[in-house]
Parts: sequence; structure tokens; C-alpha cells
Amino acid sequence: MIEQDASTLSSLLHSRALCCREVMQAYLARIHSLNPHYNAIVNLAPDDQLLAQADQCDKELAAGHSRGWLHGIPVAIKDAADAVGFPSTKGCTLLARNMPVRDSLMTARMKAVGCIVIGKTNLPELGLGSHTFNNLFGATRNAWDDSVSAGGSSGGAAVALAQRMLPLADGSDFMGSLRNPAGWNHVFGMRPTQGRVPLGPGPDVWTDQLGTEGPMARSVRDLGRLLATQAGHDARLPLSLQSTLDWSHEEDIDPAVTLKGLKIGWLGDLDGYLAMDEGVLDVCRGALGHMEAAGAVVQDIALGTDPAALWDCWLTWRRALVGPRVDALIQLPSAREAIKPEALWEYDQSLSLTFMDFMRASQARTRYYQHMRELLSQWDVVAIPSAQVWPFAIEQRWPQQIAGRPMDTYHRWMEATLYATLAGLPAISVPAGFHANGRWPMGLQLIAAHSADALLLRVAGAYEKLREDFIALAPT
Repeated sequence: MIEQDASTLSSLLHSRALCCREVMQAYLARIHSLNPHYNAIVNLAPDDQLLAQADQCDKELAAGHSRGWLHGIPVAIKDAADAVGFPSTKGCTLLARNMPVRDSLMTARMKAVGCIVIGKTNLPELGLGSHTFNNLFGATRNAWDDSVSAGGSSGGAAVALAQRMLPLADGSDFMGSLRNPAGWNHVFGMRPTQGRVPLGPGPDVWTDQLGTEGPMARSVRDLGRLLATQAGHDARLPLSLQSTLDWSHEEDIDPAVTLKGLKIGWLGDLDGYLAMDEGVLDVCRGALGHMEAAGAVVQDIALGTDPAALWDCWLTWRRALVGPRVDALIQLPSAREAIKPEALWEYDQSLSLTFMDFMRASQARTRYYQHMRELLSQWDVVAIPSAQVWPFAIEQRWPQQIAGRPMDTYHRWMEATLYATLAGLPAISVPAGFHANGRWPMGLQLIAAHSADALLLRVAGAYEKLREDFIALAPT
């Protein structure tokens, strides 16, 4: 049962081949068996409460009523988003008892189609960094090798999904937070077009537009269905997209049709600009070879703009957006002692930013968006690794160097993920391959033009069909 994706579970529940109580019992048994070791799910609700909710869902189905495709299916919400009845801690000791009074928009939309929220998934403190550890709950272990990082910031979600503690998961992505942990745990993670999934509502609806929520799943079918559930305009968030997601999970994807003539630009390591661990490029380029063999045209291309200038632009934007989040906590008693140094560094750096600094960075970001718009008029998809390093030791805060090159910030090693974020473009991480040791997964990012989310899902779906046996691999 726990091997099935959410779409299959949904069909079995609605046909009454399974009951919601059986599904809940199976997942709770799996969680109680594995979660004490992997530490992916936090603040799990009591079993009796969850089984009572499952029983109610069974009664509704027996009466001919379905709430939606996730009716009775257990999910755990990433601890960055609000879910009534569960603390919204963001992995920070200062927020350990922070109880929300309403669901976030994404949580409300998932509940509206029937899911049962069972708890939250672990993340780095304040969602900062691509390694899931914090002083409140501890570290989340990689699903394939418990001695290394799960990635982040949606690390708990990725591990719970890969280890079959959840049938599907939500996450959020600022600097690869859906893509890096998906890649490192051999599942799919999608950062949608900016505004496709409205984030919030929060204290700012105009400027805070680098982070976005999105889906994570073991199948592209689930990935697309969950994105369709999360997506849609909301009047409280005026920059959310008005356009609908043109995607049908019933679509029968034929790789020979979808990939024939598809033009994929391989960015690689940006002509040596990005430091890469040995083997990462080979694994990702090998994954593209499967699409090439099915008729896609894959060609090495240049980014065509100065990546060092983009990094400077990114740092300004990141400081401008992260600073106020830390500022909201900094006046609390003993805050500086409680908040991790990386977050304090972001905050302290933000204090010296001027409005002119930010406007220059905004203009640089605008130029980059227009550049990517032109590049993606020539290529259907561009590809780049989901991470520049293999999963590293769980005790390590962040990689100090890659292939002998020093990393000058706690997030420099994830620079490969900013190219989709900075332009607000949709990107999917698909399972690409494993390290030579056979234990460490790697993902490949596929990036498409603004609003081309459905195209990305079709391409990822075609790739999934080409590599069905490989993608079905599960950790032992």
C-alpha cells in the first residue's frame, strides 16, 4: 500500500478497494518505525485523532461524498507553512509554541481536496540553507544514506516521501529548496513559475517574490495533480498568476511524441564558472542522454550573461528579503543567542543595504529575465544539475569547498539553483543517477520559459516513462 503513489491510492479509496483507516494505519506504522531514526516528520498528531479523521472520511465515502482527489490521504505540511492545530516553528526555538490561527493558502487548498494533515516536515532553521538541521528538532537524515545530508530546505518532505512515510509532499523553494532535496532523495520536486502558487498571505505582497511553494512527489502524475491543487489566483495576493495551469493528469504521455525534436540546452557548469564535485556533470549529462536517444536535441550552450554579476544581484535580493524575516524575531529575549549565525549574517548584511542598492539589483534581475526570455525562445528547456556537490556528512553545516574551490558563503554551493529563481521560471528536478558508491542520488534541473509549467510536466513525464525501472528504485 505505501508503495503506491497518491493518485493510485485515491483511485483505490474511491472504488472502496481500500478504506481510509487502512491507509492511515499503514502510514502511521511506517512513520513510527522509521521516523525516530530519519527525523523527517515533526509534531506528529496523536494516532487516535488521525484515525478518527480517517474514519470520518470513510463514512463520507460510504455516503457517496468525496471531498476531492486527496480524500482521506495523509500529508504532512512543511514547517514553513501554517496548518491549524500544529505549531509553525520554522525550526526555530523562538517559535516552538507559535500556534497559527488559520491555515496558509496552500494548506487550505490541499485540505479542500480532502487530505488529512498529520504533522509537519522538518526544515533548516528559518528555512535558510540547503541542509535540514535545527536546534529545535535536530537533523534529518538522507533517505538513501543516513550518514549524509537530506538537503533542504524541504529536506523532511523529501525524506518522508522517499522512505514511504508520505504518499506525496509539499515544499517551498527560495534557493533550490524543492529541487536540491528532491535530487538528493531520488524523487521529483518542482519550483513552479513565480506566482503560480500564491505564497501567503504574509506581511508583504509586492516585493517578497523569490520564494514559492510547490509540489514534491514520487511520480509526475502526482506532481502535476498537487501543483494544480496548489495553484490559482488569489485576490489577497495581487501578483499571483491569473492564468490557469494547462495540465491534465489523465494525459497519456508518449515519449516518442513529446521528446521528438525537443530542444534542450545543456548549461553544465557554465563553462567552468560553477565548481562541481567529480561525477555530478557526468551523471546529469547521462540522464539527458536518455531523452536524446528518444529524439530530443541536446546541445551544450552558454548562459550568455555574466554569472558573477547575477550572484551579486542575488545576494542583494536575498539580503533584502531575508533581513526582515530575522528582524521580526531579533527583538525577542535572547534572540541573538537562539538564531543561527547564518541567519544573523543575512540580517546584519541587510542593515547596510540602501534603496539604491536594491533598485540596481531589481534592474539587474529585470535584464536577466529578459535575457532568459530570449534564450528560452531558442531552446524549449535548459538543463543544469540540481546541486553542485554530492550529499555531504550530516555533521557538516555546509560545504567549505567544492573540488578544491573555497565557498565564501553558506549557500554558495547551491549557486546552480538561482538561475530559475532569479528569473521566476519553472524548474523541475528529476532523478538523474547515483554516485559511484551507489548510495548518493543526484537530480537534474529542467528549466522552461515563464508560465510553461505544463510543458515541463510533460517533458518530465516523458523522461519518467523512459526510465521507469530506475525511477521506481527505493531506499533499503
